Amino acid sequence: MPLDDAVAQLLARAQPCLPFESVNTLDADGRVLAQAVISPLTVPPHDNSAMDGYAVRAADCAAPGVELPISQRIAAGHAGAPLAPGTAARIFTGAPVPPGADAVVMQEDTTALDAAVRINVVPALGAHIRRAGEDVRRGSVVLAAGERLTPAALGLAASVGCAHVQVARKPRVALLSTGDELAMPGEVAPEAMKPGAIYNSNRFFLRALLHRLGCEVHDLGLVPDRLQATQDALHAAAQSSDVIITTGGVSVGEEDYIKAAVQALGALELWSLAIKPGKPFAYGRIGHAHLCGLPGNPVSSFVTFMLLVRPFLLRLQGAAAVNVPPLALRAGFDLPELGKRREFLRARRNGHGEVELFANQSSGVLTSVHWADGLVDRPPGSIITRGDMVRFIPLADLMV
Repeated sequence: MPLDDAVAQLLARAQPCLPFESVNTLDADGRVLAQAVISPLTVPPHDNSAMDGYAVRAADCAAPGVELPISQRIAAGHAGAPLAPGTAARIFTGAPVPPGADAVVMQEDTTALDAAVRINVVPALGAHIRRAGEDVRRGSVVLAAGERLTPAALGLAASVGCAHVQVARKPRVALLSTGDELAMPGEVAPEAMKPGAIYNSNRFFLRALLHRLGCEVHDLGLVPDRLQATQDALHAAAQSSDVIITTGGVSVGEEDYIKAAVQALGALELWSLAIKPGKPFAYGRIGHAHLCGLPGNPVSSFVTFMLLVRPFLLRLQGAAAVNVPPLALRAGFDLPELGKRREFLRARRNGHGEVELFANQSSGVLTSVHWADGLVDRPPGSIITRGDMVRFIPLADLMV
């Protein structure tokens, strides 16, 4: 199945159904808003000074060098009295501009005198005044439902007095790995590894990615390559999870049991994609739980998670924007051979504004993912010549 068709089908199945909960705004980073934040006030609530300086009437400062007596001092958080004509008010950043003043002269453009100030410039009307409501208007939608909260969004919510936000509950994700060849770092020393054994790297980066996506992760560890053991693990995971993510066991080998186990317990709805790496991807349902079966090769697992599971999990939380728009960058490499499948090549930007490829694009070389800062999206049946424009997906945008 083409990737775009598979993503569309996954998103159609990820109807937001998680219950809402109220979360302290301080703790809501990365969560998805279930209800819009509407401002109950105007921000800023009054005209205020953008500078430390002097509030004046512009008409009193028609020429440089005018000297005005200081009639009052206004600090942030304190209101001033109406400004008497022919005087200046000492004012500080954020302080309300007093009635009658129509400009602020920053202190660098003045000379302090005894109980007076010399204005060395001719101020423009409205100079250095931040107007009431220039940031937020009362009753306006500050943050929309479906928005994934960022640090900037949290600050904006706080600026309108929002102490708590309504967000989707964190998806409960069960993570398990299949494969008799897998071992855990710390449990088996490198010199004690049996022939053919490898460390389970997928478990580490997938857990980290799931946490970054705001998921509650239940790590079920390793499952041996046995049909009954696979069925038992999936059945148990489906009882308490919204989503089950497996790695390995989704290909067509005699020791790959995910497909058979899912078909025995529920339904397998997607199987095999026309992409490289990541062809053996699976999606199914076991009871109310979604299942995403990732390939065992680490690069394939990483790429399919980014391209398919990430948008699926975000949409499950009600996120409106789930895709990362690619950049158009110039290729600093040649790929003269035709590719049969759509490829996602590990690449990074160089100092010349071009994209270069990691030398070994094998799906088992996890070094390529660590080295890369993005993926080149290569259409099927295409060749790439140095200087061509290519689609580049930044990994940093996928990991937030």
